[in-house]
Amino acid sequence: MELGISLHPIDIGLLVAYFVIAISLGIWYGRKHETASDFFLAGRGMLWPIIGLSLFASNISSTTLVGLAGSAYSTGISVFNYEWMAAVVLVVFAVFFLPAILRSQVYTMPEFLSKRFDNRARTYFSLLTLFLNIVVDTAGGLFAGALLLQMMFPQLDIWTTVTVLAVAAGIYTIAGGLAAVMLTDAIQAVLLVFGSVLITIFALDQVGGWSAVLAAVPAEKLSLIRPIGDPGVPWPGLITGVFLLGFYFWCTNQFMVQRLLAAKNIHHGRWGALFAGLLKLPVLFIMVIPGTIAILLYPDLEDPNLVYPTMLVDLLPVGILGLVLAGFVAALMSQIDSTLNSASTLVVMDFVRRIRPDLNSHQLMRAGQISTFVFMVLAVLWAPQIARFQSIFEYLQAVLAYTVPPIVAMFVFGVLWKRANASGGFASLVVGGLAGAAFFIVNEVVLDAPAIGFLYVAPILFVLSSIVLVIGSLLTPAPALEKTEGLMWTPATWHEESADLAGLPWWQNYRVLSVGLLAITAVIVISFW
Repeated sequence: MELGISLHPIDIGLLVAYFVIAISLGIWYGRKHETASDFFLAGRGMLWPIIGLSLFASNISSTTLVGLAGSAYSTGISVFNYEWMAAVVLVVFAVFFLPAILRSQVYTMPEFLSKRFDNRARTYFSLLTLFLNIVVDTAGGLFAGALLLQMMFPQLDIWTTVTVLAVAAGIYTIAGGLAAVMLTDAIQAVLLVFGSVLITIFALDQVGGWSAVLAAVPAEKLSLIRPIGDPGVPWPGLITGVFLLGFYFWCTNQFMVQRLLAAKNIHHGRWGALFAGLLKLPVLFIMVIPGTIAILLYPDLEDPNLVYPTMLVDLLPVGILGLVLAGFVAALMSQIDSTLNSASTLVVMDFVRRIRPDLNSHQLMRAGQISTFVFMVLAVLWAPQIARFQSIFEYLQAVLAYTVPPIVAMFVFGVLWKRANASGGFASLVVGGLAGAAFFIVNEVVLDAPAIGFLYVAPILFVLSSIVLVIGSLLTPAPALEKTEGLMWTPATWHEESADLAGLPWWQNYRVLSVGLLAITAVIVISFW
C-alpha cells in the first residue's frame, strides 16, 4: 500500500533544515577533536541530560515507532512491556554495574571483558557485536526506513533513499564522532517526543477522548500482563526473557553503553541512565496507545505497519507535518549514526590498537573515521539485499535470544562474583554458543513453528551458561588480583558510596532517584495490569 504524501514547501523546508543542522553540527565538532578519546568518547565530558536523551533517541528508531503503533493496533499494548522493563534494567545497571565499568576506563564493552577475563572473550564479543551492528542494526534500519519513506513517497528509489540517509548520517558521524552523534541524538529525541505528543492529542480529539477509547477497545488490548499462553509477551517470558534481552541491550550493547562511557563522572552517568529510563515510560501514552486509538479511526487497515504513517499524514496540518516528519527521519538517523560510531570504536580499540600499538591518538581517530566510512558503504550495499532474504532477516531480529545469554552471564558474574575466571567464562561462551546454535536450528529452521518461544529460550541459555561458568571457575585457579580489583561491585562499594552521597541533596542521590523511577514504573504497570 502507498500513501503518496504531497508535501507543502514549508514541510520540505523543515526537513531540509534538519539535515543541514545535523551535518553542520558534525563538521563543527570535528574541528574540535584532537585525540581518540575526543572522537570515540566525546572527551569523557558528557552531562546527564545529553546522555539520557541520546540513549532514548538511539533506542527509538523510526522502525520502532512504526512497530509499537502497529503491534498496539493488532495485539494491544502488551508491546509496552519491552519499554517499561528498560526502566527496571537501567536502575539495576546504574546501581551495580556502571561504577565498575566507568572505573575500568575502557573504550568498549569487549575491552571490559578482556580486563575482567581475557582476550578470547573480548574477540568473541567484538565480532558478535560488529555482525549485529552492521548486518542487523545499520543495514536493517536503512532498509526498513527506506521502505517506510518509499511507502509515503512512492516516487523515491530505494537505492537512492538508502544512500542519501547513510551519507547524511555518515558525514556528521565521521566528522564529529560521538559528541556530534550524542548532540544530534538529543535534538532528535526532542523532535520525536514533540511529534508523538501531537499525534496523540490530534488522535484523541478525533475519537472523542480517552473515555471513547476505553468504551470501544476490547479490555484485553489495554492490558500489559498477558496470560501464560499469550503468543506475544506471556508473563513468565516478561520476567525472564524480556529482562535478559533488556540487560544485553542497555547494559552490554556497545552502541548504548558508549554514551555512558562518555559521562563526565559516575554521577552524570547514573543520572543519565535513570533519565533515559524515565523517558521510556511516556512511550506508552505517546507511541503505543495511539496504535489502539487507530482501531477506532481506521478499523479496516490491512497492514498494521501503516498505522503510524497513516496517522501522521491524516491528522497533522502543514508545518506540523514537516516537523514530525523531521522527527521520523531523525529517529532513523539516530539508529544509523549510533551503530556506525560504535562499530568503528570496536574495530579501532579492539583490533587496530592491539595489532598496531605504536599508533598515536590522532592516528587512531583517523582509523575510526575510515572504518566508519567503510561500514557506511557496506551497510548501503547490504540493505537493499535484505528484501531478497526477508525470512532470514526476520530470524536475525530474534537471534539475540539465541546468542547473547552467555555474554550476559559473563557480565553478571564478572561484576558480582569474585571467583569468576577466564576459564569458566570461555567455557560458558563455548557451551552457551553451541547450545544457542542448536536451539536456533531446531526451533527456527527444522520445525515449522518454534517449539519454545524465544522469550523462554533466553533464560534457559542464561541458566546453562551460568552453571558452566560457575563450575568451570571453581575447577580452575582463582583469578589474579588485577582481574578483579576495581572491576567489581561489592558491599564495600555500597558503604563507600553512602559516605559520598551523604553530602548530596536528595534530588542528586541516585538511590532516591532509582526508588522514585521504580515507583512510577510500578504505578503505570499496575494501572494497566
